[in-house]
Amino acid sequence: MKLLLITLVLLGLGVAGLAIKLWLKKDGKFAGTCASQNPHLNKEGESCGYCGKIPDHQCTRE
Repeated sequence: MKLLLITLVLLGLGVAGLAIKLWLKKDGKFAGTCASQNPHLNKEGESCGYCGKIPDHQCTRE
């Protein structure tokens, strides 16, 4: 029971943190959600699988 309570509290804190971040962001959008924008995840420079943009361009998918 103790482990379940700790798990639920930590999960609740994570969800609350994301909700606060979303609430404070302009227009409620997260910036840089395409993995192609991260040089550590996209070392070959492939296009985004979500919106099709290359790493040099901004993701336009809503």
